Amino acid sequence: MSDDLTRPDLENDAELAFEGALRPKSLTEFVGQSKVRGQLELLLRAAAMQGRTPDHILLAGPPGLGKTTLAMIVAHESNRPLRMSSGPAIQHAGDLAAVLSSLVPGEVLFIDEIHRMTRAAEEMLYLAMEDYRIDIMVGKGAGATSIPLELSPFTLVGATTRSGLLPNPLRDRFGFTAHLEFYDESELEEVIRRAASLLEIDIDGVALREIAGRSRGTPRIANRLLRRVRDFALVHGQRADLCTVRGALDLYDVDALGLDRLDRAVLETILTRFDGGPVGLNTLAVSVGEEADTIESVVEPFLVRVGLLTRSPRGRIATPEAWRHFGLARQSEGLFGDGL
Repeated sequence: MSDDLTRPDLENDAELAFEGALRPKSLTEFVGQSKVRGQLELLLRAAAMQGRTPDHILLAGPPGLGKTTLAMIVAHESNRPLRMSSGPAIQHAGDLAAVLSSLVPGEVLFIDEIHRMTRAAEEMLYLAMEDYRIDIMVGKGAGATSIPLELSPFTLVGATTRSGLLPNPLRDRFGFTAHLEFYDESELEEVIRRAASLLEIDIDGVALREIAGRSRGTPRIANRLLRRVRDFALVHGQRADLCTVRGALDLYDVDALGLDRLDRAVLETILTRFDGGPVGLNTLAVSVGEEADTIESVVEPFLVRVGLLTRSPRGRIATPEAWRHFGLARQSEGLFGDGL
């Protein structure tokens, strides 16, 4: 696996502590996602006025856009306790039953990567979300008995990076689905400015814009880049100005578009070894020494979004913008590829 700075799944305790300190505590502090914020504010206020638990909420979107933060804000704004879990941690229906049966009235249950729960747990969740009860099977075979267990009313907040993998019966039981979008540079500048203020980093507006432009539209990455800039400035005894930002991010292989080492390896392979493509995913993965899943789920979405890569039935193709970004010229008009 790649160890690049911008890989969203490489979190350690120090990174989590850093991000936790910067998390906004309320909707008014939360930067960006204005439409989602307005929808959540209405949902939570209506529930408070009626004295009931808020509807179940599904937060969908790419990693690093604030799904976990919004779940925490839902609990805080509702003045409710928060229980956190994840889909991969719930491997059996019994695991979910243990969590659900221990919830206190009105508690907010947050399940990250909810699409990765097992089918048996999903089916138990249907009844829990709709009727606040679960059926527990006791015994085996012909003598098995179903015992209903009443649950306290709760609010489920599910987060997913791949909403298409959620079964329709589960998706339909959420009262509200929020789709989080990538941030524009002005919003990221505000995120970085807030983080710099909390961390007491002296940074000017030009440097802020430089970090924002290399953050791939993702606040989590923006905060991590800010941390690298802070470290670079500290070690070299410099102020966090434009020169320092460029020096720090060049050191960590984050270029002007936000491409990291693996992004460039993928594009350079397509450009130089396959004359721009098309090239199949498996061939591409072997060529760069990475797993196909990593390229498909982590690298490609950003490259496609910024217009450097396209996907066709025959394979992956570099766009004219990719040729210009690397300062290369196509050697021939022939197309190479082995399909998907």
